[in-house]
Amino acid sequence: MDIRDFSSFETILVESHQDALVVIVNRPSVLNSLNGTVLKEMAAVLDAIEAGDSAPALIITGQGPKAFVGGADIAAMEPMNPVEAAEFSAFGQTLFSRIAALPIVAIAAVNGYALGGGNELAMACDLRVAARNARFGQPEVGLGITPGFGGTQRLARLVGLSRALDLALTGRIIDAEEAFRIGLVDRLVPEGEALSGALAIAKEIGKKSPFALRQIKKAVSQGLDLPAQDGLLLERRLFAECFSHADQKEGMKAFLEKRPPSYTRR
Repeated sequence: MDIRDFSSFETILVESHQDALVVIVNRPSVLNSLNGTVLKEMAAVLDAIEAGDSAPALIITGQGPKAFVGGADIAAMEPMNPVEAAEFSAFGQTLFSRIAALPIVAIAAVNGYALGGGNELAMACDLRVAARNARFGQPEVGLGITPGFGGTQRLARLVGLSRALDLALTGRIIDAEEAFRIGLVDRLVPEGEALSGALAIAKEIGKKSPFALRQIKKAVSQGLDLPAQDGLLLERRLFAECFSHADQKEGMKAFLEKRPPSYTRR
């Protein structure tokens, strides 16, 4: 992927690392809040990833120490009518669902505030690495609205019904320790190390079979909404498909030969 294709972006920065493509929401003066331009520019990056030109992982973070994404841009939302609000919600939901469905692993590196749309963006990723100064919440109820970018659905799936209702109904903001305790965050790192922590995960993932990684994502994400027996059948099919791929041959041969495997990335 040639990141020069994204050099004219107004609201996000794109960096290419050995094991990950890093997308940085770059609106620190407004806590990296999400507006239509941010969403459209992020969609352009996803277009390139979905076209098959990508690193092993995508990392999403925010510029500066204060915020991952502080929420949606309230100034842009305030004058919306119901039709415009529905369109804005649909665009955000579609974008975040695309992140969740990527063939590669998506990691949120959360520094500072991840509120409203920011928490929803983090939840759309497969994994969440949080610095100890991170703060999470769905405070939309205080603005007279509901979460609109998937928060009512993904939050309950991650932390359970009662905890999701607690956060969404009260709008309270929780610290990184509580987010980790309830399962909203996967790993805690010292303040200022969210991105480096996410890159370390990407490096470890980058050593693994690309095909097996994609199969695991399918099994977990698609199986979550299936009855248990159907989920097991899905797992069986994806497991069997691995044995028709070169990665299985290389991975097992390398194990038997006591050497690191050498996988080919597309």
